[in-house]
Amino acid sequence: MTAATGSADRADDIVALTRLSTEPGAVGAMLGWLAARTGGTAALLDVDGRTLAVPANRPAPDPPVLAAAAAAAAEMHRRGTPSAVLGGEPDTIDVVRLGTGDDAARVPYLVVAHRAERRPGALLADAARLLGLCWRVAEADRTRRRVASAMSRSREAVLHLLMIGSLAAARRIAATLGPRLPDVARVVVVECPGGGRLRIAGEIESFARGRAWIVPCPVRPHHLIALVPPERAHGGRPRLDLLIAERAPEARVGASQEVPLRETALGYEQAFHALAVARGVPGGYACFDRRTDLTPFLGGRGPAWAAEFLTPCLSHVPARRADPGAEELLATLTSWLTFDSGARHHLKIHRNTLSARLRVLEDLLGLDLTRVADQSAAWLALRLHAAGIASPDAGAGSLEDLLASPGAVVWARSQLLPLDPAGIETVRAWLRADTRLPATASALGISAPAARKRLARIERALGRSLLHAPSARHELWLAMRALDAL
Repeated sequence: MTAATGSADRADDIVALTRLSTEPGAVGAMLGWLAARTGGTAALLDVDGRTLAVPANRPAPDPPVLAAAAAAAAEMHRRGTPSAVLGGEPDTIDVVRLGTGDDAARVPYLVVAHRAERRPGALLADAARLLGLCWRVAEADRTRRRVASAMSRSREAVLHLLMIGSLAAARRIAATLGPRLPDVARVVVVECPGGGRLRIAGEIESFARGRAWIVPCPVRPHHLIALVPPERAHGGRPRLDLLIAERAPEARVGASQEVPLRETALGYEQAFHALAVARGVPGGYACFDRRTDLTPFLGGRGPAWAAEFLTPCLSHVPARRADPGAEELLATLTSWLTFDSGARHHLKIHRNTLSARLRVLEDLLGLDLTRVADQSAAWLALRLHAAGIASPDAGAGSLEDLLASPGAVVWARSQLLPLDPAGIETVRAWLRADTRLPATASALGISAPAARKRLARIERALGRSLLHAPSARHELWLAMRALDAL
Protein backbone atom coordinates (compact mmCIF):
# COMPACT_ATOMS: atom_id res chain seq x y z
CA MET A 1 0.00 0.00 0.00
CA THR A 2 1.39 3.41 -1.00
CA ALA A 3 1.37 6.45 1.29
CA ALA A 4 -1.22 8.10 -0.94
CA THR A 5 -3.50 5.07 -0.77
CA GLY A 6 -3.13 4.91 3.01
CA SER A 7 -3.99 8.59 3.36
CA ALA A 8 -7.06 8.17 1.15
CA ASP A 9 -8.23 5.17 3.19
CA ARG A 10 -7.75 7.10 6.41
CA ALA A 11 -9.73 10.05 5.05
CA ASP A 12 -12.54 7.70 4.00
CA ASP A 13 -12.56 6.16 7.47
CA ILE A 14 -12.78 9.58 9.13
CA VAL A 15 -15.65 10.58 6.83
CA ALA A 16 -17.52 7.34 7.66
CA LEU A 17 -17.02 7.81 11.40
CA THR A 18 -18.05 11.46 11.20
CA ARG A 19 -21.28 10.54 9.45
CA LEU A 20 -22.07 7.92 12.07
CA SER A 21 -21.35 10.42 14.85
CA THR A 22 -24.34 12.54 13.78
CA GLU A 23 -26.87 9.70 13.92
CA PRO A 24 -29.02 8.57 16.87
CA GLY A 25 -27.20 5.92 18.89
CA ALA A 26 -23.91 7.16 17.49
CA VAL A 27 -21.67 5.38 20.02
CA GLY A 28 -23.11 1.92 19.33
CA ALA A 29 -23.07 2.52 15.57
CA MET A 30 -19.43 3.66 15.62
CA LEU A 31 -18.39 0.65 17.70
CA GLY A 32 -20.15 -1.62 15.21
CA TRP A 33 -18.41 0.05 12.28
CA LEU A 34 -15.03 -0.18 14.04
CA ALA A 35 -15.53 -3.88 14.78
CA ALA A 36 -16.44 -4.57 11.15
CA ARG A 37 -13.53 -2.50 9.87
CA THR A 38 -10.97 -4.34 12.00
CA GLY A 39 -12.58 -7.77 11.69
CA GLY A 40 -12.83 -8.03 15.47
CA THR A 41 -14.97 -6.81 18.34
CA ALA A 42 -15.24 -3.51 20.21
CA ALA A 43 -16.69 -2.08 23.42
CA LEU A 44 -16.43 0.77 25.89
CA LEU A 45 -15.54 0.07 29.54
CA ASP A 46 -15.28 2.32 32.57
CA VAL A 47 -12.31 2.32 34.92
CA ASP A 48 -14.02 -0.29 37.13
CA GLY A 49 -14.42 -2.69 34.21
CA ARG A 50 -18.16 -2.23 33.69
CA THR A 51 -19.33 -2.41 30.09
CA LEU A 52 -20.73 0.96 29.03
CA ALA A 53 -21.46 0.35 25.35
CA VAL A 54 -21.21 -2.43 22.77
CA PRO A 55 -21.74 -2.51 18.99
CA ALA A 56 -25.32 -1.92 17.89
CA ASN A 57 -25.52 -4.84 15.43
CA ARG A 58 -22.51 -7.04 16.17
CA PRO A 59 -21.45 -9.36 18.99
CA ALA A 60 -19.77 -7.86 22.03
CA PRO A 61 -16.24 -8.97 22.96
CA ASP A 62 -16.00 -12.31 24.75
CA PRO A 63 -15.85 -12.27 28.58
CA PRO A 64 -12.11 -13.15 28.70
CA VAL A 65 -11.35 -10.21 26.42
CA LEU A 66 -13.42 -7.88 28.58
CA ALA A 67 -11.78 -9.18 31.76
CA ALA A 68 -8.28 -8.60 30.38
CA ALA A 69 -9.23 -5.15 29.12
CA ALA A 70 -10.79 -4.23 32.49
CA ALA A 71 -7.58 -5.14 34.31
CA ALA A 72 -5.59 -3.10 31.80
CA ALA A 73 -7.91 -0.09 32.19
CA ALA A 74 -7.48 -0.15 35.97
CA GLU A 75 -3.69 -0.26 35.61
CA MET A 76 -3.74 2.52 32.98
CA HIS A 77 -5.80 4.69 35.30
CA ARG A 78 -3.38 4.08 38.18
CA ARG A 79 -0.37 4.99 36.05
CA GLY A 80 -2.02 7.71 33.97
CA THR A 81 -1.25 5.84 30.76
CA PRO A 82 -3.41 6.78 27.73
CA SER A 83 -3.22 3.45 25.87
CA ALA A 84 -2.06 -0.14 26.07
CA VAL A 85 -1.71 -3.17 23.79
CA LEU A 86 -2.33 -6.66 25.15
CA GLY A 87 -0.83 -9.47 23.11
CA GLY A 88 -2.41 -12.89 23.10
CA GLU A 89 -4.04 -15.69 21.17
CA PRO A 90 -5.94 -15.50 19.01
CA ASP A 91 -6.50 -11.72 19.26
CA THR A 92 -4.53 -8.62 20.11
CA ILE A 93 -6.41 -6.21 22.38
CA ASP A 94 -5.99 -2.43 22.11
CA VAL A 95 -7.19 -0.33 25.05
CA VAL A 96 -7.38 3.46 24.59
CA ARG A 97 -8.60 6.07 27.06
CA LEU A 98 -11.17 8.39 25.45
CA GLY A 99 -9.98 11.67 26.88
CA THR A 100 -7.81 13.33 29.49
CA GLY A 101 -8.15 15.91 32.20
CA ASP A 102 -9.45 16.22 35.73
CA ASP A 103 -12.34 13.80 35.25
CA ALA A 104 -10.16 10.93 34.00
CA ALA A 105 -11.81 8.60 36.52
CA ARG A 106 -15.07 8.97 34.60
CA VAL A 107 -13.62 8.73 31.09
CA PRO A 108 -14.41 5.44 29.30
CA TYR A 109 -11.89 3.16 27.65
CA LEU A 110 -12.17 1.90 24.08
CA VAL A 111 -11.46 -1.81 23.75
CA VAL A 112 -10.80 -3.33 20.30
CA ALA A 113 -9.89 -7.00 19.93
CA HIS A 114 -8.53 -7.91 16.48
CA ARG A 115 -6.12 -10.15 14.63
CA ALA A 116 -2.54 -9.07 15.17
CA GLU A 117 -1.93 -8.76 11.43
CA ARG A 118 -4.85 -6.29 11.14
CA ARG A 119 -3.77 -3.80 13.81
CA PRO A 120 -5.78 -0.62 13.21
CA GLY A 121 -2.99 1.89 13.84
CA ALA A 122 -4.10 5.42 12.93
CA LEU A 123 -7.71 4.26 12.60
CA LEU A 124 -7.84 3.53 16.32
CA ALA A 125 -6.53 6.99 17.24
CA ASP A 126 -9.02 8.73 14.92
CA ALA A 127 -11.92 6.61 16.16
CA ALA A 128 -10.98 7.23 19.80
CA ARG A 129 -11.11 11.01 19.33
CA LEU A 130 -14.54 10.93 17.66
CA LEU A 131 -15.90 8.34 20.09
CA GLY A 132 -14.75 10.47 23.01
CA LEU A 133 -16.69 13.44 21.68
CA CYS A 134 -19.80 11.35 21.00
CA TRP A 135 -19.63 9.77 24.44
CA ARG A 136 -19.44 13.17 26.14
CA VAL A 137 -22.42 14.40 24.10
CA ALA A 138 -24.41 11.27 24.99
CA GLU A 139 -23.43 11.57 28.65
CA ALA A 140 -24.46 15.23 28.70
CA ASP A 141 -27.81 14.28 27.17
CA ARG A 142 -28.31 11.56 29.79
CA THR A 143 -27.48 14.05 32.53
CA ARG A 144 -29.91 16.57 31.05
CA ARG A 145 -32.66 13.95 30.96
CA ARG A 146 -31.93 12.91 34.56
CA VAL A 147 -32.10 16.52 35.71
CA ALA A 148 -35.31 17.08 33.74
CA SER A 149 -36.80 13.92 35.23
CA ALA A 150 -35.83 14.98 38.75
CA MET A 151 -37.31 18.44 38.17
CA SER A 152 -40.51 16.89 36.82
CA ARG A 153 -40.81 14.59 39.85
CA SER A 154 -40.16 17.50 42.20
CA ARG A 155 -42.83 19.62 40.51
CA GLU A 156 -45.20 16.67 40.66
CA ALA A 157 -44.46 16.38 44.39
CA VAL A 158 -45.32 20.07 44.85
CA LEU A 159 -48.61 19.55 43.00
CA HIS A 160 -49.39 16.49 45.13
CA LEU A 161 -48.73 18.43 48.34
CA LEU A 162 -50.97 21.25 47.15
CA MET A 163 -53.73 18.79 46.26
CA ILE A 164 -53.71 17.31 49.77
CA GLY A 165 -53.47 20.71 51.44
CA SER A 166 -49.84 20.61 52.65
CA LEU A 167 -49.21 24.21 51.69
CA ALA A 168 -46.10 24.88 53.80
CA ALA A 169 -44.25 21.80 52.51
CA ALA A 170 -45.21 22.63 48.92
CA ARG A 171 -43.84 26.15 49.29
CA ARG A 172 -40.55 24.89 50.75
CA ILE A 173 -39.92 22.58 47.80
CA ALA A 174 -41.14 25.11 45.24
CA ALA A 175 -38.76 27.75 46.58
CA THR A 176 -35.81 25.66 45.38
CA LEU A 177 -37.27 25.11 41.91
CA GLY A 178 -38.94 28.37 40.88
CA PRO A 179 -41.00 30.19 39.98
CA ARG A 180 -42.48 31.16 43.35
CA LEU A 181 -45.92 29.74 43.97
CA PRO A 182 -48.58 32.46 43.76
CA ASP A 183 -50.95 33.05 46.66
CA VAL A 184 -53.89 32.93 44.27
CA ALA A 185 -53.90 30.92 41.05
CA ARG A 186 -56.03 29.72 38.21
CA VAL A 187 -55.69 25.97 37.60
CA VAL A 188 -55.58 25.01 33.92
CA VAL A 189 -55.92 21.46 32.58
CA VAL A 190 -54.63 20.98 29.03
CA GLU A 191 -55.70 17.85 27.15
CA CYS A 192 -53.04 17.15 24.51
CA PRO A 193 -53.36 15.01 21.37
CA GLY A 194 -51.72 11.59 21.54
CA GLY A 195 -47.96 11.87 21.91
CA GLY A 196 -48.06 15.67 21.99
CA ARG A 197 -47.81 16.36 25.71
CA LEU A 198 -44.05 16.92 25.86
CA ARG A 199 -44.08 19.19 22.81
CA ILE A 200 -47.01 21.29 24.05
CA ALA A 201 -45.45 21.56 27.52
CA GLY A 202 -42.29 22.94 25.90
CA GLU A 203 -44.32 25.43 23.86
CA ILE A 204 -46.17 26.63 26.96
CA GLU A 205 -42.90 26.97 28.88
CA SER A 206 -41.45 29.06 26.04
CA PHE A 207 -44.17 31.69 25.99
CA ALA A 208 -45.11 31.51 29.69
CA ARG A 209 -41.54 32.57 30.58
CA GLY A 210 -41.70 31.53 34.20
CA ARG A 211 -45.20 32.86 34.82
CA ALA A 212 -46.72 29.43 35.47
CA TRP A 213 -46.11 26.08 37.12
CA ILE A 214 -46.53 23.38 34.47
CA VAL A 215 -46.72 19.74 35.57
CA PRO A 216 -47.51 16.58 33.56
CA CYS A 217 -50.58 15.01 35.14
CA PRO A 218 -49.49 11.91 37.10
CA VAL A 219 -52.84 10.20 36.47
CA ARG A 220 -53.72 10.97 32.84
CA PRO A 221 -50.93 10.56 30.26
CA HIS A 222 -52.35 13.17 27.84
CA HIS A 223 -52.98 15.94 30.39
CA LEU A 224 -50.89 18.88 31.59
CA ILE A 225 -51.74 20.83 34.73
CA ALA A 226 -50.72 24.47 34.98
CA LEU A 227 -50.93 26.82 37.96
CA VAL A 228 -51.35 30.28 36.46
CA PRO A 229 -51.06 33.44 38.58
CA PRO A 230 -53.73 36.11 38.11
CA GLU A 231 -53.00 38.59 35.33
CA ARG A 232 -53.62 42.19 36.31
CA ALA A 233 -54.77 44.90 33.97
CA HIS A 234 -51.44 46.68 33.82
CA GLY A 235 -48.80 45.49 31.38
CA GLY A 236 -51.25 44.59 28.63
CA ARG A 237 -50.45 40.87 28.84
CA PRO A 238 -53.22 38.44 27.86
CA ARG A 239 -54.40 35.92 30.41
CA LEU A 240 -52.12 32.92 30.22
CA ASP A 241 -54.93 30.34 30.07
CA LEU A 242 -56.34 32.11 27.00
CA LEU A 243 -52.86 32.29 25.50
CA ILE A 244 -52.41 28.54 25.97
CA ALA A 245 -55.65 27.89 24.08
CA GLU A 246 -54.56 30.26 21.31
CA ARG A 247 -51.01 28.92 20.91
CA ALA A 248 -51.97 25.23 21.18
CA PRO A 249 -55.12 25.01 19.01
CA GLU A 250 -54.88 21.22 18.74
CA ALA A 251 -55.30 20.89 22.53
CA ARG A 252 -58.41 21.31 24.69
CA VAL A 253 -58.12 23.68 27.64
CA GLY A 254 -60.23 23.93 30.80
CA ALA A 255 -59.58 26.68 33.35
CA SER A 256 -60.78 27.16 36.90
CA GLN A 257 -61.78 30.33 38.63
CA GLU A 258 -59.04 32.05 40.61
CA VAL A 259 -58.65 30.11 43.84
CA PRO A 260 -56.41 30.49 46.91
CA LEU A 261 -53.41 28.19 46.72
CA ARG A 262 -54.73 26.12 49.63
CA GLU A 263 -57.75 25.28 47.41
CA THR A 264 -55.71 23.89 44.51
CA ALA A 265 -57.69 20.62 44.63
CA LEU A 266 -60.92 22.57 44.17
CA GLY A 267 -59.34 24.51 41.31
CA TYR A 268 -58.31 21.25 39.65
CA GLU A 269 -61.85 19.90 39.85
CA GLN A 270 -63.21 23.13 38.38
CA ALA A 271 -60.68 23.02 35.54
CA PHE A 272 -61.50 19.39 34.83
CA HIS A 273 -65.21 20.20 34.65
CA ALA A 274 -64.43 23.10 32.31
CA LEU A 275 -62.42 20.70 30.15
CA ALA A 276 -65.53 18.55 29.68
CA VAL A 277 -67.20 21.63 28.16
CA ALA A 278 -64.12 22.62 26.13
CA ARG A 279 -64.19 19.31 24.26
CA GLY A 280 -67.46 20.30 22.60
CA VAL A 281 -67.09 24.02 21.87
CA PRO A 282 -65.34 25.92 19.06
CA GLY A 283 -61.87 26.99 20.10
CA GLY A 284 -61.50 24.11 22.55
CA TYR A 285 -61.45 26.41 25.60
CA ALA A 286 -63.80 26.81 28.56
CA CYS A 287 -63.56 28.47 31.96
CA PHE A 288 -65.48 27.27 34.98
CA ASP A 289 -68.04 29.97 35.67
CA ARG A 290 -70.67 28.48 37.98
CA ARG A 291 -70.64 28.60 41.78
CA THR A 292 -71.42 25.05 42.85
CA ASP A 293 -69.99 24.75 46.34
CA LEU A 294 -72.54 23.44 48.82
CA THR A 295 -70.51 24.17 51.95
CA PRO A 296 -71.52 27.86 52.43
CA PHE A 297 -75.19 26.85 52.42
CA LEU A 298 -74.82 24.52 55.42
CA GLY A 299 -73.70 27.03 58.08
CA GLY A 300 -71.86 25.98 61.24
CA ARG A 301 -73.64 22.63 61.44
CA GLY A 302 -71.81 21.41 58.35
CA PRO A 303 -68.27 21.38 59.79
CA ALA A 304 -69.63 19.92 63.06
CA TRP A 305 -71.19 17.03 61.16
CA ALA A 306 -68.00 16.55 59.12
CA ALA A 307 -65.83 16.47 62.25
CA GLU A 308 -68.03 13.76 63.76
CA PHE A 309 -68.12 11.84 60.47
CA LEU A 310 -64.33 11.87 60.03
CA THR A 311 -63.32 11.43 63.69
CA PRO A 312 -62.59 7.67 63.37
CA CYS A 313 -60.15 8.47 60.58
CA LEU A 314 -58.67 11.63 62.10
CA SER A 315 -58.01 9.91 65.44
CA HIS A 316 -56.73 6.66 63.94
CA VAL A 317 -53.40 5.42 65.31
CA PRO A 318 -51.91 2.59 63.23
CA ALA A 319 -51.01 -0.65 64.96
CA ARG A 320 -47.62 -0.74 63.22
CA ARG A 321 -45.27 2.01 62.12
CA ALA A 322 -45.46 0.78 58.54
CA ASP A 323 -49.25 1.09 58.43
CA PRO A 324 -50.83 4.31 57.13
CA GLY A 325 -51.67 6.95 59.70
CA ALA A 326 -54.53 9.43 59.77
CA GLU A 327 -52.92 11.88 57.34
CA GLU A 328 -52.15 9.17 54.76
CA LEU A 329 -55.65 7.73 55.05
CA LEU A 330 -57.22 11.15 54.60
CA ALA A 331 -55.05 11.77 51.52
CA THR A 332 -56.01 8.35 50.15
CA LEU A 333 -59.71 9.06 50.65
CA THR A 334 -59.40 12.43 48.91
CA SER A 335 -57.49 10.90 46.00
CA TRP A 336 -59.96 8.00 45.63
CA LEU A 337 -62.94 10.35 45.50
CA THR A 338 -61.15 12.53 42.95
CA PHE A 339 -59.47 9.99 40.66
CA ASP A 340 -61.19 6.64 41.33
CA SER A 341 -58.75 3.83 40.45
CA GLY A 342 -56.32 6.47 39.12
CA ALA A 343 -55.58 7.28 42.77
CA ARG A 344 -52.78 4.71 42.73
CA HIS A 345 -50.96 6.76 40.07
CA HIS A 346 -51.61 9.98 41.95
CA LEU A 347 -50.36 8.56 45.25
CA LYS A 348 -47.58 6.50 43.62
CA ILE A 349 -48.66 3.29 45.35
CA HIS A 350 -49.44 -0.23 44.16
CA ARG A 351 -53.09 -1.06 43.49
CA ASN A 352 -52.99 -3.65 46.28
CA THR A 353 -51.79 -0.95 48.69
CA LEU A 354 -54.64 1.28 47.55
CA SER A 355 -57.16 -1.52 48.08
CA ALA A 356 -55.78 -2.21 51.56
CA ARG A 357 -56.03 1.45 52.55
CA LEU A 358 -59.59 1.67 51.24
CA ARG A 359 -60.54 -1.37 53.34
CA VAL A 360 -59.13 0.35 56.43
CA LEU A 361 -61.11 3.50 55.60
CA GLU A 362 -64.31 1.51 55.06
CA ASP A 363 -63.87 -0.23 58.42
CA LEU A 364 -63.15 3.03 60.25
CA LEU A 365 -65.94 5.07 58.67
CA GLY A 366 -68.50 2.29 58.21
CA LEU A 367 -68.77 2.97 54.48
CA ASP A 368 -68.79 1.11 51.19
CA LEU A 369 -66.57 3.34 49.08
CA THR A 370 -67.72 1.71 45.84
CA ARG A 371 -71.24 3.13 46.37
CA VAL A 372 -72.03 6.65 45.20
CA ALA A 373 -74.13 7.39 48.30
CA ASP A 374 -71.25 6.66 50.68
CA GLN A 375 -68.72 8.35 48.39
CA SER A 376 -70.87 11.49 48.32
CA ALA A 377 -71.15 11.64 52.11
CA ALA A 378 -67.37 11.26 52.44
CA TRP A 379 -66.81 13.85 49.70
CA LEU A 380 -68.98 16.40 51.51
CA ALA A 381 -67.31 15.66 54.84
CA LEU A 382 -63.87 16.30 53.34
CA ARG A 383 -65.06 19.58 51.80
CA LEU A 384 -66.54 20.76 55.07
CA HIS A 385 -63.50 19.62 57.04
CA ALA A 386 -61.27 21.73 54.77
CA ALA A 387 -63.63 24.71 54.87
CA GLY A 388 -63.32 25.59 58.54
CA ILE A 389 -64.11 24.95 62.19
CA ALA A 390 -67.62 24.35 63.43
CA SER A 391 -69.41 26.95 65.52
CA PRO A 392 -69.23 26.06 69.24
CA ASP A 393 -73.02 26.00 69.57
CA ALA A 394 -73.64 24.12 66.33
CA GLY A 395 -75.02 20.63 66.73
CA ALA A 396 -73.74 17.99 64.37
CA GLY A 397 -77.03 16.43 63.31
CA SER A 398 -77.16 13.99 60.42
CA LEU A 399 -76.54 14.24 56.69
CA GLU A 400 -80.30 14.09 56.14
CA ASP A 401 -80.73 17.08 58.46
CA LEU A 402 -78.09 19.06 56.58
CA LEU A 403 -79.60 18.33 53.18
CA ALA A 404 -83.09 19.22 54.40
CA SER A 405 -82.04 22.75 55.34
CA PRO A 406 -83.51 25.58 53.22
CA GLY A 407 -80.06 26.62 51.99
CA ALA A 408 -79.23 23.12 50.79
CA VAL A 409 -82.56 22.87 48.94
CA VAL A 410 -81.92 26.19 47.17
CA TRP A 411 -78.44 24.99 46.20
CA ALA A 412 -79.83 21.66 44.95
CA ARG A 413 -82.40 23.32 42.72
CA SER A 414 -79.72 25.53 41.18
CA GLN A 415 -77.63 22.46 40.33
CA LEU A 416 -80.42 20.72 38.45
CA LEU A 417 -81.93 23.84 36.87
CA PRO A 418 -80.15 23.41 33.48
CA LEU A 419 -81.66 19.91 33.01
CA ASP A 420 -84.96 19.03 31.37
CA PRO A 421 -87.10 16.19 32.79
CA ALA A 422 -85.40 13.61 30.54
CA GLY A 423 -82.00 14.76 31.75
CA ILE A 424 -83.06 14.53 35.39
CA GLU A 425 -84.40 11.02 34.81
CA THR A 426 -81.11 10.00 33.18
CA VAL A 427 -79.10 11.38 36.10
CA ARG A 428 -81.40 9.61 38.57
CA ALA A 429 -80.94 6.26 36.80
CA TRP A 430 -77.19 6.81 36.56
CA LEU A 431 -76.84 7.57 40.28
CA ARG A 432 -79.08 4.69 41.32
CA ALA A 433 -76.85 2.41 39.24
CA ASP A 434 -73.76 3.74 41.07
CA THR A 435 -72.69 5.39 37.78
CA ARG A 436 -72.29 2.03 36.01
CA LEU A 437 -73.20 2.53 32.35
CA PRO A 438 -74.61 -0.96 31.60
CA ALA A 439 -76.96 -0.80 34.61
CA THR A 440 -77.93 2.78 33.72
CA ALA A 441 -78.75 1.78 30.15
CA SER A 442 -80.80 -1.19 31.36
CA ALA A 443 -82.83 1.01 33.72
CA LEU A 444 -83.53 3.49 30.92
CA GLY A 445 -84.29 0.77 28.36
CA ILE A 446 -81.59 1.95 25.95
CA SER A 447 -78.15 0.77 24.83
CA ALA A 448 -74.96 1.62 26.71
CA PRO A 449 -73.65 3.87 23.87
CA ALA A 450 -76.98 5.74 23.90
CA ALA A 451 -76.72 6.20 27.68
CA ARG A 452 -73.18 7.54 27.25
CA LYS A 453 -74.41 10.05 24.65
CA ARG A 454 -77.16 11.23 27.00
CA LEU A 455 -74.64 11.75 29.78
CA ALA A 456 -72.33 13.62 27.40
CA ARG A 457 -75.22 15.99 26.57
CA ILE A 458 -75.86 16.46 30.29
CA GLU A 459 -72.15 17.29 30.76
CA ARG A 460 -72.52 20.14 28.27
CA ALA A 461 -75.75 21.35 29.87
CA LEU A 462 -74.27 21.38 33.38
CA GLY A 463 -70.76 22.40 32.40
CA ARG A 464 -69.50 19.51 34.53
CA SER A 465 -67.63 16.26 33.92
CA LEU A 466 -69.65 13.10 34.52
CA LEU A 467 -68.03 10.34 32.49
CA HIS A 468 -64.46 10.93 33.69
CA ALA A 469 -63.12 11.52 37.19
CA PRO A 470 -63.11 13.94 38.88
CA SER A 471 -66.83 13.70 38.30
CA ALA A 472 -69.76 15.81 39.48
CA ARG A 473 -71.54 12.67 40.64
CA HIS A 474 -71.10 13.53 44.31
CA GLU A 475 -72.72 16.96 43.99
CA LEU A 476 -75.50 15.55 41.82
CA TRP A 477 -76.23 12.79 44.33
CA LEU A 478 -76.37 15.35 47.16
CA ALA A 479 -78.62 17.63 45.10
CA MET A 480 -80.99 14.81 44.16
CA ARG A 481 -81.03 13.63 47.77
CA ALA A 482 -81.76 17.15 49.07
CA LEU A 483 -84.77 17.28 46.73
CA ASP A 484 -85.82 13.75 47.73
CA ALA A 485 -85.50 12.80 44.05
CA LEU A 486 -83.67 9.51 44.53
